[in-house]
Amino acid sequence: MSTKRSPRPQGKLPAAASSRVLVDHGFVPVRAKLIEVAAFLDRVERYGAADDFRCVALRKAARILLDGKPERARRTLESLSDPTTKPDAVSTGKAALGAWQPPAAGGVKVKMKVKVKVKVAATRR
Repeated sequence: MSTKRSPRPQGKLPAAASSRVLVDHGFVPVRAKLIEVAAFLDRVERYGAADDFRCVALRKAARILLDGKPERARRTLESLSDPTTKPDAVSTGKAALGAWQPPAAGGVKVKMKVKVKVKVAATRR
């Protein structure tokens, strides 16, 4: 005698199995990323670049991973993002750097001079 089971909804796992499957599925890739971060920090320290603002921001963000509080992904992203809300008066033209660098103390501004040569063709009358 065969008993027909009702199909399980797609994407849903029994509560008892879901935590185990979640860890089984995600652990190895996350482990690899964590080792990659550790190797990166080792390299920048070995080459004397650990005080770069991006490395400092990365170490600060890493502390969020261990604080036991919720919404780690959001808080990590925010810790690496520009917190200002007022747009710059003039674009610096810089590309994104991956971490926010607070303005230099004393408000140092850099001005660039650009020379433009324009050739104007003579017109006949």
